[in-house]
Amino acid sequence: MSLYDRKPMNSNYGYNAEQSTFAQGDVALINFVKQTYQLFAGSLLAASVGAYVGITAFGSVVAQYYIGFVILEFALLFGLMFAKSKPGLNLLMLFAFTFVTGLTLTPILSRVLGMPGGANIVAQAFLLTTAIFGVMSIFALRTKKDLASMGKMLFIALIVVVVGSLINLFLGSPILQVIIAGVGAILFSIFIAYDTQNIVRGLYDSPVMAAVSLYLDFLNLFISLLQILGIFNSKE
Repeated sequence: MSLYDRKPMNSNYGYNAEQSTFAQGDVALINFVKQTYQLFAGSLLAASVGAYVGITAFGSVVAQYYIGFVILEFALLFGLMFAKSKPGLNLLMLFAFTFVTGLTLTPILSRVLGMPGGANIVAQAFLLTTAIFGVMSIFALRTKKDLASMGKMLFIALIVVVVGSLINLFLGSPILQVIIAGVGAILFSIFIAYDTQNIVRGLYDSPVMAAVSLYLDFLNLFISLLQILGIFNSKE
């Protein structure tokens, strides 16, 4: 239920009661947004720990059982959806999920870090992702356009990107990969604005799921930029 759907239960309460109700709604929304970004920051930290553990200690294990880790990642995400309203368990599922997503970054991070100047490439991708995240968040807050109408179009574009990525797993085309990564970077940049606007408008029921949405936008944008920078730098 939207946090903006708060109305006085009795119209006889008058203006002061209505004003008080909206004030309570504003406070609730502010707390909701604050919790969302706290959980988002915690998710990034958990993913960073997972990536570090994967690179330093379990790189070979992740590479050998990569499909298993991906399946575990999706299982944790679905589990989180069911546990989103269960205090304690939802946080456990959230940080377990983001930690595992960090582990599944191990192959691409190891590949890029093994390139000349690989650490700089990873840093550039992260800084670009952070900058784009900030810009698109500000855009979402300041634009008068209702981005909710873009939801169906964004979902269709996401399906196209996923299908294209699966096809390229068999084709292994660098050119197609650059195109997919480029489209993905644009798509997830727009998703950041879309989800941010939905959050500040109170369209999420749970700060945990709101945080997951932002985290997935950030993660996929980072992966797309890392792929683009990695491919272009490998040709130098």
